[in-house]
Amino acid sequence: MNTTWHQIQADLQKSLKPGIFQVWIKPLQAEIQEKTIYLTAPNEFVASWVRDRLRDTIVQAAASTLGYIPDIAIAGQKSAAPGSPKLLQPTSHQQQGRLPGSASRPSPSPYNWRYKFDNFVVGSCNQLAYAACSGLCTDTFPAGSVFLCSSPGLGKTHLLHSIGYHLCQHKKRHETKVCYLPAEHFANQMVKAIKQRDVETFKARYRKNVDVLLLEDVHFFQGKAKMQEELLSLIKDLGDQGSKVVFSSSFLPKELGKVDSQLTSYFCSGVLAPIQQPDLDFRVRLLQAKAQSKGLRLSDSLCHLIASTIRSDVRQLESCLHNLSLKANLLQEPVNEEMTRDVLQNYSQENTTPDMEDIIDCVCRAFDMPLNMLQSKSRKRSIVSARNTAFYMARKYTSLSLKDIGSQFNRRHSTVLKGITNVEREISKDSALGHQVLRIMDQLVK
Repeated sequence: MNTTWHQIQADLQKSLKPGIFQVWIKPLQAEIQEKTIYLTAPNEFVASWVRDRLRDTIVQAAASTLGYIPDIAIAGQKSAAPGSPKLLQPTSHQQQGRLPGSASRPSPSPYNWRYKFDNFVVGSCNQLAYAACSGLCTDTFPAGSVFLCSSPGLGKTHLLHSIGYHLCQHKKRHETKVCYLPAEHFANQMVKAIKQRDVETFKARYRKNVDVLLLEDVHFFQGKAKMQEELLSLIKDLGDQGSKVVFSSSFLPKELGKVDSQLTSYFCSGVLAPIQQPDLDFRVRLLQAKAQSKGLRLSDSLCHLIASTIRSDVRQLESCLHNLSLKANLLQEPVNEEMTRDVLQNYSQENTTPDMEDIIDCVCRAFDMPLNMLQSKSRKRSIVSARNTAFYMARKYTSLSLKDIGSQFNRRHSTVLKGITNVEREISKDSALGHQVLRIMDQLVK
């Protein structure tokens, strides 16, 4: 395992400035167990600095070497003895479903909730979703389920984690058992249970141990009839025992294709809470709140500059702010306009909104193929990848429905949904295709 960590360090040494690598990365010791990397720093100061500023960079380098996105646990030597890394709490991009237990009887491996309601900025674009999720936590929620829906990067995961954190930490709710579970992991666990002929244990796991189920990316179940059947049975049983369910998806229930009508009905049975694209005022307030939490002085004019440049993705706004903070700290200088514009060069310049014609032209040039090939019935991998990229970008940058997008390529809306889901997965895995899609998007909005 040391050899694996050395390979990851070698990749980091190529991508980071020499000073940063020598001071923050080289002193780290590592142990890899299952899909978690346990990093030990010389002291808590180094651990905190790496945790706040380099965790995502380490995850990306590790994913390139390991072939999957690992969990990362970082602690100083005073915080964890070298011989007991299992006591650390990993932080993950795609956590497995875990039951954190209760505040009075903590689990040996509690879930590391990454977000809270306290730092969720509320505006007209997300106030319904916030009210539904916070209401579920305070017993003022009238329904048994919430269905969160938005494009990537607008706060669905933040709200799911906030629910988990609140229910597991609040004094009056310390016995509440919460499970956060990406849909793909639910499917993988079910397949594993079938292969091991232990389906009953799989079924009992989520019925006996769950008061609130947080199920992310349910559009993954499209076209998977057996898994839909088990999910429908689980939702019914949880409802019968008074448990709550919160779903998230990149699509509204009516947009999902090849999904059982009863399951779609359950998705719609509670509160449907779509999150809209954030307006300029919301983006400015978000930047101000995040800057304040980081102790970063950012003038109103600079907030407006950033918010006017990055317009559709909250994650990119936060990433830009994080990089500004890092650069200011390294240079020991206050944030100014020159520094801000320099950092903004690394992000999409979204001063104009691309239309479908722009998207098709960009994709055709990037994949070096004519439009009639994109519209053809060919299932050749390169053509499917190009077509799916166009689906994803059309969904992100236009207000067209899935049906309208599909009509541009002689495809049904269910095919469009499947293609978008595949691209989202490639981007989340940091795959070669995922990086290619991101580069094409940068070309589109420049």
